[in-house]
Amino acid sequence: MKSRLILLLVPLVLVLCLASCSPSSGASVQASCDDFMKLGTPAVISKNTQVSAGSSFTVTLCSNRTTGFQWSESAQISDQTVVRQTGHKFEPPKGGLVGAAGQEVWTFEALKKGTSTISMEYSRPWEGGEKGTWKFNLTIVVK
Repeated sequence: MKSRLILLLVPLVLVLCLASCSPSSGASVQASCDDFMKLGTPAVISKNTQVSAGSSFTVTLCSNRTTGFQWSESAQISDQTVVRQTGHKFEPPKGGLVGAAGQEVWTFEALKKGTSTISMEYSRPWEGGEKGTWKFNLTIVVK
């Protein structure tokens, strides 16, 4: 009885491990408020990552909309034949604390092999508002 159970569980465990270890999707790049604040103002963070063609990936950045600042809705993409933006959303702070920072999340799809740069700017979007207080640049290599 035990040997039958083991024969059934081993392949299941292997399939689950292989699925969770797949490099083709789920890549994520993040930057916290602390990452930006320790650089002063203006602050620029640049990162690099690699993904597989056909996969999706996310960029998650700290955002505190109670200050009037927000990230650009659409990312600037240097080569839209390599990468395209498929989504953007604001996630409020956990616990509902007034004045606490949440995060903005962009979703992208890697279309084909190549290199592209993705850029976002954190500013007060209204006329006369502060521009480019924080900037985030991601160089993405699609394999």
